[in-house]
Amino acid sequence: MSIALYPASFDPITFGHIDIAERAAQLFTEVVVAVFEKPLKNLLFSPQERFEMARQAVAHIENISVVQYGGLTAHFANSIGARVIVRGLRAVSDFDYEMQLALANHSFAPEVETICLMTNQRFSFISSSIVKEIALNGGAVDHLTPPHVVKALKQRYQAK
Repeated sequence: MSIALYPASFDPITFGHIDIAERAAQLFTEVVVAVFEKPLKNLLFSPQERFEMARQAVAHIENISVVQYGGLTAHFANSIGARVIVRGLRAVSDFDYEMQLALANHSFAPEVETICLMTNQRFSFISSSIVKEIALNGGAVDHLTPPHVVKALKQRYQAK
């Protein structure tokens, strides 16, 4: 059984994230979508909200589970028996950061490999930050993220 870990903050989950999860699910027996609880960034949604949005977004994929986690990603991968960390690349600019993460993870868990999947061209411009900025400024994001996330964004920004 091959288990892959797909970690991110998912603040919020986008169609780009879902694309990577769906494709990883075709390559591995099990994919664990892991919502990182406390990344070093300003978050719009709580860990529980991000978990729930991610869970709903990938519910249609049988071999994917969604969890929350904290601590070092490499240690978490080992704790669930994952031998692969899946990451998505949208552009060349992502490569440098992802390479640094992969090397850092490898220093903690040399038996865990990192693979990067290229995002579908349709989603290459989508990031959670862009989705949040568009939503904050009243733009439509229904082509960038699932309906339940669109609703959560509208509710969050109307409350502010």
